[in-house]
Amino acid sequence: MIAITSRRRSRSCLLSVASISAALLLAACSVAPTRFYTLATPSQLSTAKPTTQNIFIEVPPIGLPERLARPQLVVRSQNTRVDILEQDRWSSSFNYELRDALASGLANRLGAVDVTRGGRPAGSPAYRIAIELREFDAVPGDKVHALFGWTITRSDNGRSAACQLAVSEPVSAGMDALVAGVQRAVADAVTGIAGDVTTLAAGNPVQCKAM
Repeated sequence: MIAITSRRRSRSCLLSVASISAALLLAACSVAPTRFYTLATPSQLSTAKPTTQNIFIEVPPIGLPERLARPQLVVRSQNTRVDILEQDRWSSSFNYELRDALASGLANRLGAVDVTRGGRPAGSPAYRIAIELREFDAVPGDKVHALFGWTITRSDNGRSAACQLAVSEPVSAGMDALVAGVQRAVADAVTGIAGDVTTLAAGNPVQCKAM
């Protein structure tokens, strides 16, 4: 009788282990897949046509709040709370994603050459564009608000301009809509910065809000 009881207990333990393993497997299968997003738009991925007089730009790393310098999307869920979304991520850390989107957007808009990571012909001036994301608030189903500031300096004569731009883009529900809102906010910044570069290149003073 003792031996029979022992075998029954062993069989019961094996069944329990199997049940736990099956439950863990089902739980693993039910985890939502990670989604990756990019700020690059199809127009930024195309090659810009150079202007008759090449413009060279340098776009150093973007300054932004430390909480945003991560690959996860950071969204506001309540007035005093933000959520870091593990399953919704940028294709790289947000500061890199933002720098690449701004630089490629400017290069395409201006027909310019981005020489940040390379050289330029001797004697050719470059416009150094230092950009800062001063404020950023992404609220799913509501809006994307951003405050960009930038300083543009021409390398050969030291002429410069300093401006800032606040943008607010309404967004519908869902992460796809939120990312599209961030893309539009970046496009607004590109438009403002490109306009200032064009004005400087023409030798005219830039009129904008003092920083």
